Amino acid sequence: MSKNKIALFWFRRDLRLHDNAGLYHALRSGYPVLPLFIFDKKILDALENKHDRRVNFIHQTISELQGAFNELGSGMLVEYGTPQTVWDKILNEYEIAEVYTNHDYEPYATERDGALGEIFAKKEILFKTFKDQVIFEKNEILTGQNTPYTVFTPYSRAWKAKANEFFLSSYPTKKYFKNFLQKKITAVPSLKEMGFNITDEPAPSSTVRKELLEKYEDQRDYPAIEGTTHIGIHLRFGTVSIREMARKAYEHSETWLNELIWRDFYHQILWNFPKVGKGQAFRAEYDNIKWRNNEKEFKAWCEGKTGYPLVDAGMHELNETGFMHNRVRMVTASFLTKHLLIDWRWGEAYFAEKLLDYDLAANNGGWQWAAGSGTDAAPYFRIFNPTSQAEKFDSKGVYIKKWVPELNSLDYPTPIVEHKFARERCLKAYKTALNKD
Repeated sequence: MSKNKIALFWFRRDLRLHDNAGLYHALRSGYPVLPLFIFDKKILDALENKHDRRVNFIHQTISELQGAFNELGSGMLVEYGTPQTVWDKILNEYEIAEVYTNHDYEPYATERDGALGEIFAKKEILFKTFKDQVIFEKNEILTGQNTPYTVFTPYSRAWKAKANEFFLSSYPTKKYFKNFLQKKITAVPSLKEMGFNITDEPAPSSTVRKELLEKYEDQRDYPAIEGTTHIGIHLRFGTVSIREMARKAYEHSETWLNELIWRDFYHQILWNFPKVGKGQAFRAEYDNIKWRNNEKEFKAWCEGKTGYPLVDAGMHELNETGFMHNRVRMVTASFLTKHLLIDWRWGEAYFAEKLLDYDLAANNGGWQWAAGSGTDAAPYFRIFNPTSQAEKFDSKGVYIKKWVPELNSLDYPTPIVEHKFARERCLKAYKTALNKD
């Protein structure tokens, strides 16, 4: 083992020092470990909103991590550029024996890692990747026929049967912190030099309270109540450990555990059926639907001006905060795809732009569920009535009044479409596309 050689750990969707699978293995490699984070120019340049809260969240988190490394007498390389360019530079500057990172299952990430893996192999650098952002991945949960599950309920049963202390235990990274490369690096590219502006809004807390989880099953469907965890952004960027969250769910809320299992389910769908991440319906026949795709109506939906208060409240909440309550996400998605017959991909892309907790696997899974085209999806004839949904889950109008203060004024629009008419039009379009009688 060359004294000058080092191992490099590449942070991506795992922005934490504790309980980090790839980091744990890097620290036990026998080489001094240099951490790396890349602000990926390909991804950032595609973001039109230069006040993007997610970029701010990542930047703040990376700055905090840099401070933590400095306290350990170490530092993290923080680069801005395309992964190819950044790695060319690093490979010229350092003698690297091994590169460690954690798996990322999205199409762009798998292509990027495949290309970089070839470069590392040519330079005889070992490229080691690990499971970290889910409990079970890829083909770890299979049916009796050795195929991936495409229905959630049997998948969740198999998931629970397989989960045990081994899969839920944390990686003890802290005991190996002495193995970080002792080289103090303090630099972090500014938001300004990457073309972004600072937003002052704090991120949701990463603490999931026991009291909330114990009431989660009863309160999670009511948007006026603080009954959900708001932990999505932290799971998305790995500032919390999925293993710690799953242990907490086992202890306090089976309903919330099921939500975490849904997350694993959608990630294994994305891995095993990558077409869903590339704009294709999971059920191919649903690509035959003749969408209306009325741009004026899509704009009204985006702006929360449909004349349906629950839908508009959800869109206002999303546009103003980057969050939308889970129940309301279903209602707004159903309304776009079924009441307005607008392609689910349009809504998926809008949510991808706005959601703080945007995650390709879950966002795609949710939209295809609403449209009926996905795995375990709502049947094509299930069409949420946004008025009855509001009466059931916001009966006193607390949520709606908060986000649609213009409700009873002349400024509030009349409904963009009548529910019964929209329902019949949707059923006709779906039946034609799916060859239903």
